Amino acid sequence: MIRFSAAELEAAATLVHAQVPPTPLHHWPLLSEAVGAELLVKHENHAPTGAFKVRGGVTFIDWLRRTDPHAAGICTATRGNHGQSQARAARAAGLRALIYVPEGNSQEKNAAMRAFGGELVVHGSDFDAAREEAFRVAGAEGLTIVPPFHRELVRGVATYGWEMFRAAPDLDTVYVPIGCGSGICGTILARDALGLSTRVVGVVSERAACAQLSVAAGALVETDTARTFADGMAVRVPVQEALDIYSAGADRIVTVSEDEIAEAIRLLFRATHNVAEGAGAAALAALMQERESMAGRKVGVVLSGGNVDMPLFRQILGGTTPAV
Repeated sequence: MIRFSAAELEAAATLVHAQVPPTPLHHWPLLSEAVGAELLVKHENHAPTGAFKVRGGVTFIDWLRRTDPHAAGICTATRGNHGQSQARAARAAGLRALIYVPEGNSQEKNAAMRAFGGELVVHGSDFDAAREEAFRVAGAEGLTIVPPFHRELVRGVATYGWEMFRAAPDLDTVYVPIGCGSGICGTILARDALGLSTRVVGVVSERAACAQLSVAAGALVETDTARTFADGMAVRVPVQEALDIYSAGADRIVTVSEDEIAEAIRLLFRATHNVAEGAGAAALAALMQERESMAGRKVGVVLSGGNVDMPLFRQILGGTTPAV
């Protein structure tokens, strides 16, 4: 199982911060009033790609250049934020970045990946189908596969937890969205490296609940579909390496509905004028669901990304929950 020492995360933070400034950890009074707790928001939506994944791209590509200096490029699958991260870091290192996305993927995330230098290929009905094809093509074309979960990805992503816990070591609980699991695992591993007792709560969409089902079963549980508008959490097939960490290190996994995610997006905009994508608002949605038990505590939520397509955001602000 992956573990990081404080020195390993300090080194990762130094590497990441050379390209990605630390993101803010803000207290918003109106949000605190809404949830009845002292609330701090970790603003990964302020990162250079608008999402936390940018950190893992820095550390993964650095690792690849050190361990395989003759690598021609990378191949990966994504719903958008991971792809932006890998395209940005790979092209900066002079590497090819071949990126697979599923049909119907976010048009604005697709455009951003291309702008960062990614070569996009549309394949399959969902992320997991695109991932399978990316693995196949990487081998055929001699490219390095970037899996959704890798030690160096997690070490980079863990730097947001490192920043958050060093700024606020007295947090009682932190809520973190779960897709393939790098975010929650990085948060858990940063907490452990610092020797803190903060409870970490994972959040999934009730329409993409493989992480919660797997924890409950004590084994990997795949779902038939993952049809949530919160595309950053739209995963059918859990990752064993991630499950090993969050099943042991998370206090619990909470499911949130599509309506709850949409309402959290509206609340974030109304109270802070920050834009959150579905996965980015899921942590707040879970806290709103548990606000009675969290009353009076010092709590953190990770706003993991703000890359929501404008038509979708307009629909949500208009009071409607998007149908997928």
